[in-house]
Amino acid sequence: MTAREDIAAASSANRPLRLGDSAPLFSARTTRGEKSLADYRGRWVILFSHPADFTPVCTTEFVALARNADRFAALDCELLGLSVDSLYAHIAWVKAIEQAFGVTVPFPIIEDPSMAIGKAYGMIDEHAQDTSAIRSTYFIDPDGVVRAITTYPHNVGRNVEEILRMVAALQIAERDEVLTPEGWQPGEPTLNPPDTDLAGTSDEADWFCAPKGGS
Repeated sequence: MTAREDIAAASSANRPLRLGDSAPLFSARTTRGEKSLADYRGRWVILFSHPADFTPVCTTEFVALARNADRFAALDCELLGLSVDSLYAHIAWVKAIEQAFGVTVPFPIIEDPSMAIGKAYGMIDEHAQDTSAIRSTYFIDPDGVVRAITTYPHNVGRNVEEILRMVAALQIAERDEVLTPEGWQPGEPTLNPPDTDLAGTSDEADWFCAPKGGS
């Protein structure tokens, strides 16, 4: 199936993208040249949409993401931004950010003027004419599977520290077959999955909430 056919199939599925779904493939023009989602197999990907270029909240998000790009790279995680704005608007905005904040945006920003990618991912309602109320983030694993989704309103910015925490939590949960408790941070204890065998447990909580130790 081609990237175009994959997007079309996802768009016609008549349901939102869910955790565990394969992320719809696409190829598109970006501020860093032509990019295909398939090119990122083997790495984690953060695909995030923003309402529009040259907007206050989106600008603060992009500045923060750019300043933390090395931390995402350390997690073997790629960043991909997207909005319906044209490539030329993206380029102008990136240059304005660099001039105003002294920050270079190192990751690609995808143009999606037809809204094909946005609709395939559920970033945009099929009847919407723009993305002014959509601020979605998709956490895609190295096999191309959607592992987490967050959506914020247009007037509330995302938290870059939480995005980084989510990636780290997803990675350690997958790698070590553990659970991460509320507020977990890298290096803190994780949790064992619930034990189905009560024999030999020394504490009532051991079988359903047992810490695994530092990670």
